Formats: sequence, structure tokens, C-alpha cells
Amino acid sequence: VQLQASGGGLVQPGGSLRLSCVASGFTSRRSAIAWFRQAPGKEREGISCINRSDGQIQYADSVKGRFTISRDNAEQDSEETVYLQINNLKPEDTAVYYCATGWFGLDPFAMDYWGKGTQVTVSS
Repeated sequence: VQLQASGGGLVQPGGSLRLSCVASGFTSRRSAIAWFRQAPGKEREGISCINRSDGQIQYADSVKGRFTISRDNAEQDSEETVYLQINNLKPEDTAVYYCATGWFGLDPFAMDYWGKGTQVTVSS
């Protein structure tokens, strides 16, 4: 399984970004795709997860209301694109954002495969 995250950049506070994660190489739909982020000096934090089989979604409490996860190609077994829309960006959202696949949930230790991250910097 391969994952590639993109869409990061430098954004002013209050701005928006849409991150994309292209995931391919699946052999079944029994998995989930999740977004994580890691700020300098901090642990990796689970943000949101979507279950590939039934579309169930979970958000971390810290991002509810500003972050929205969605997907394309949900009907395909072998690949899927998952998006993370981030609105009203704040400086504390600055981090490297990763997508990963594994068990449904926000535990990084439950993920089997990781993509390379994309940097999001929120600064005026």
C-alpha cells in the first residue's frame, strides 16, 4: 500500500487549505484512512479517520468544527483519495500532516502504512 499526501503550504491565520491523500495498492476495503499531524517537539496526533467499507468518520475533539474529512473513488477496492479540509487555520495548526492506513481510529500505533507528510505552516 502506498500513500501520498499533498496540499500543504504557508497560510495566514483564518485561511483554509485542502489536503489530499492518494492511497493505492489495497487488496480489500477492510481498512481505514486517517490523518495525523506532528508539530515540532510534540507527539503525533490523530486528527480524523474514515472507514473505507462504510464511510464511518471520527474526529479528534480538538479539531471538530474546523476540519472535514471526505473521499473520492469510494467504490474502488484498490485505491481511494481522501481529503482533509481545514478552515479557520490557527498558528497552532502548524505541523507536518500525514495520512496513514490501518485500523479505524486515531491511534498512530494502529496504522500499518504511512505516507510522507506535507508541511502546513500558519503564520502572518
